[in-house]
Amino acid sequence: MLDRSGWESQLLETGFLGIFLCPLWSLSRLPQGSPPSRIVIWSFRWLIFRIMLGAGLIKIRGDRCWRELTCMDYHYETQPVPNPLSYFMHRSPWWFHRLETLVNHFVELLVPFFLLLGRRMSILHGLLQILFQVLLIISGNLSFLNWLTMVPSLACFDDASLGLLFGSRLRERAARLQRPGEEGRRISLGSCVRRLLNVSLGLLITYLSIPVILNLLSSRQVMNSSFNPLRIVNTYGAFGSITKERTEVILQGTSSLDPNDPTAVWEEFEFKCKPGDLRRRPCLISPYHYRLDWLMWFAAFQTYEQNEWIIHLAGKLLAQEEETLSLLATNPFAGRDPPRWVRGEHFRYKFSQPWGKHASDGKWWIRKRIGPYFPPVSLQGLRKFFEDRNWPYPVKD
Repeated sequence: MLDRSGWESQLLETGFLGIFLCPLWSLSRLPQGSPPSRIVIWSFRWLIFRIMLGAGLIKIRGDRCWRELTCMDYHYETQPVPNPLSYFMHRSPWWFHRLETLVNHFVELLVPFFLLLGRRMSILHGLLQILFQVLLIISGNLSFLNWLTMVPSLACFDDASLGLLFGSRLRERAARLQRPGEEGRRISLGSCVRRLLNVSLGLLITYLSIPVILNLLSSRQVMNSSFNPLRIVNTYGAFGSITKERTEVILQGTSSLDPNDPTAVWEEFEFKCKPGDLRRRPCLISPYHYRLDWLMWFAAFQTYEQNEWIIHLAGKLLAQEEETLSLLATNPFAGRDPPRWVRGEHFRYKFSQPWGKHASDGKWWIRKRIGPYFPPVSLQGLRKFFEDRNWPYPVKD
């Protein structure tokens, strides 16, 4: 799932570059003769440049609401996992949403080029990008993505701009190492090896960047993809299209013998973070990530035929497997016999109006049933479904 959003590729690329920041054979925080290579620093800058510019271009080329400045009218309500502030941000005045969209375009489309305009503009770039990520963290649960994006932004700062974050002794030592001297001119074996590795890294990234640059320039830009098996120079992007309404798949179970009996009592399985219970406050989990809740967001605007894993999940719930139940917030059948049937219902969700009728009743959400998402299934009825896909058949605990 995370491959869809590119976060794991971004984590891989960031971690790979981080290897080259470390000295080869020294545990010192400030090793003699081993300053960070400019090649590595610019590789991090190239990473944040691609992340932000790719995100900006995919928006301009994608959903027309980004060009019409209306996407933020929907984003807070329809993003994968809203947080409590999203509830109030959604009700901001229309002009504020337009301003937000303009700021987004400025940060993603123009600010990346600040890196090419000298030291001061590079520092300003780093400050703006980190501030932008902080705002995203405050207004939504995008897992570790925003925290991860801050890391290459740190390469926009130099020692002088970061000096206040460290003690005076460390700053003085760094200054001494930067002064030219007889000892500073000696080149150790480790320094030679490291320089060779850094040059090799630069040549590799330059070569792997060619298709990435062509992709950025293309009107058929693809996001969150890689053109090489190493996946260390990738394309990035986010929210190229915005869903205009929120739908949710609600999983329900019943102990009734007949799932079509109108008197059957269907009880809902509650997930840890995704919307379900109308009175439950939106969660605040960043940088933690509930992967299953995120997958349910994707499934809600597709069909269960496109997401067969959700039927697999239903089988696990029918068997009441402990490992699967640990991914949920509540199990209505705890301490009871397992459900005989599980079904998926499709609902349209909207934020309630703050201080309105529903909010005064304790409801954060309003929902309306769309229809069935998948029909009632039983454990026995799923046997062939599991066997055809070579999935282990769930066993009741």
